[in-house]
Amino acid sequence: MAAVYWIGVFLGIGVGIGVLLAGLLGWSRPALLAAVALAGAAGFGLGIWLGDAPEAAAAAIGGIFGSVSAAEILRRALRRGGERLGMTVIGIAAGAAAAGLAFIPIVGYLEFLALPLLAVRMRRSEPERYGGLRTLARD
Repeated sequence: MAAVYWIGVFLGIGVGIGVLLAGLLGWSRPALLAAVALAGAAGFGLGIWLGDAPEAAAAAIGGIFGSVSAAEILRRALRRGGERLGMTVIGIAAGAAAAGLAFIPIVGYLEFLALPLLAVRMRRSEPERYGGLRTLARD
């Protein structure tokens, strides 16, 4: 049972690392790719340093999923009027909070599942773009 707990902890820490790096780097596509690679590598390195191979794999997977999901959420917030500096601060704080909350049993797994679902939900809730009156202006 201890192995399941520690895998969940490292999964949540990886999500936290991914959210933190997405907050710092996830504003453009090339920087997002760097954030994903750094989050995976940092999670894997932390897992090898403090745990074994399963913990390292969990932290790397958590970092990758966390950075991609958080970057999507932060970019949506920017489109809706958020400031870049404010979103960076929120991303850093959310990443630190996610890593800290991972030590509560089961929460690391929940973070890993909830963050991508939130990103997908935000993508679906975006209104469709219509031509509106611009189509009438062509006449």
